[in-house]
Amino acid sequence: MRALNWIDWTVLIITLLAIVVYGTLHTRGSRNVQDYLKGGKTSKWWTIGLSVMATQASAITFLSTPGQAFNDGMGFVQFYFGLPIAMIVICMVFIPLYDRLNVYTAYEFLENRFDLKTRTLTAILFLVQRGLAAGITIFAPAIILSVVLGWNLLLLNIIIGVTVIIYTVSGGTKAVNVTQKHQMIVIFLGMLVAFFIIISELPADITFSKALEIAGANGKMNVLDFSFDLENRYTFWSGIIGGTFLMLSYFGTDQSQVQRYLTGKSIKEMQWGLMFNGLLKVPMQFFILLVGIMVFVFYQFNKSPLNFNPTATEVVLNSEFAEEYQILQKRNDQALSAKKAAYSMYNLSGDESIFYDIKQINEAETDLRNEAKVLIDKAAEKQNIKVESNDKDYVFIHFILNNLPRGLIGLLLAVILSAAMSSTSSELNALGSTTTIDLYKRNTTEKTEEEMVNASKWFTFGWGIMAIIVACIANLAENLIQLVNIIGSIFYGNVLGIFLLAFFFKFVKGQAVFIAAIITQIIVLALYFLDLYDHINLPFLWLNFVGCAIVITIACLLQLTTKNDTKTTTEKD
Repeated sequence: MRALNWIDWTVLIITLLAIVVYGTLHTRGSRNVQDYLKGGKTSKWWTIGLSVMATQASAITFLSTPGQAFNDGMGFVQFYFGLPIAMIVICMVFIPLYDRLNVYTAYEFLENRFDLKTRTLTAILFLVQRGLAAGITIFAPAIILSVVLGWNLLLLNIIIGVTVIIYTVSGGTKAVNVTQKHQMIVIFLGMLVAFFIIISELPADITFSKALEIAGANGKMNVLDFSFDLENRYTFWSGIIGGTFLMLSYFGTDQSQVQRYLTGKSIKEMQWGLMFNGLLKVPMQFFILLVGIMVFVFYQFNKSPLNFNPTATEVVLNSEFAEEYQILQKRNDQALSAKKAAYSMYNLSGDESIFYDIKQINEAETDLRNEAKVLIDKAAEKQNIKVESNDKDYVFIHFILNNLPRGLIGLLLAVILSAAMSSTSSELNALGSTTTIDLYKRNTTEKTEEEMVNASKWFTFGWGIMAIIVACIANLAENLIQLVNIIGSIFYGNVLGIFLLAFFFKFVKGQAVFIAAIITQIIVLALYFLDLYDHINLPFLWLNFVGCAIVITIACLLQLTTKNDTKTTTEKD
């Protein structure tokens, strides 16, 4: 693994400092709540669109997604198929209502429609899931960078967290929006550069079209899966149904996103910003997955480690299983030689049947990687060490550090850290504003504008410290991008159902919704853990639909039962 040199450090530090300093200097000094929490309602549609995208596109997106494609192909893009549908619904229903009520948070509306306890419960559900997610968005890049670069994990968590806290507390929502606009420019530029570098590093006779052909022959270009298989997490149906409900809840009721578009100058600016996100997000995710596919093609012709996590390799090579692991490494090298020979034959003969042989070699290579993971887990258990054998999140960073030119390594690391900062800043900003408006302001005596701004700053600071603490005690999941979506799916369906009840079920009152929401959250948690330990085959994406359906059903039944009970009592009297 190559170490960073002075050029990489210079590019990395200057890029990050420029963003932070610009955001801090250009947005400090907010003296009223309107400026601090809504950015003075001055944002244009392109700022809103980029800010919304930056909030969702965390460092996890750029670390995990290419690795996801490297291992499983393009199918993950189906996860986002519900996004455009959700954007249309939010633009037509949610935005006009929020604008008319002039709310600071999405949850203010729920008190007007139901009651204070329903508003408070929904706000707390948001605070719990988003507080955990904020810690993970710090932890995700920190743990991977600490492993591959040898940096101290605790120190990295603190550096990322404190950097974000500085400009988020200083400038509020406007600082988040302004910095995210520049962060997204860095991110787009970095990913485009990485893509073209990968293409240029392929053998001279492997054009882009041939690279796609190679990927397709190995099953990596299968975008659509129309099977209704609950064992398969990513299908067309899970994306359209589960994904739509997830995106509706995330963009329509999650304050970290709602706060991004509430800064818009007008309803039209907000709507155009979200539609911009809806149109660009799926192609962006497709492109990031395509980068991962090109990394897969690159390693068809270049040596790859048996496991991309260097710590895992080190652990097993320093154990009693070292000899077995080295045998697997030799077999992995032989597989690469066999693939090179097969590709040479294909270039000479043009016989596409050779791709079948190549696919068989790649499947054998996958088996070798799985055997390696078993040995790594055994070695870690013997040494009583916790190490991650699943290396999906390490694939892209391994490629960056070992194959990109100097300077570009620093740029791509800036991309990863910029993404971490952008999503974390949105989360802290939303956590601070929700705590201030929905809990603090609603349950205290009247406060001045200055007192409210100061309270919001302190709450934002407090959530920042909490996020750093969560990051420091978090454990790495099978795949980080899935972990964030799992946390969201556990809560989002319930929250979305509460909002849909508020919008469309006018006969349902607050008491029924409050009880239904508590029951639903218990049921969804039970379903998740049953799937986790008893394998009931309910992928997490479906929890969004299930949670939404359950809370609506229970609330309607409770309200109807209450009505019937009231009528019966009246008749008897």
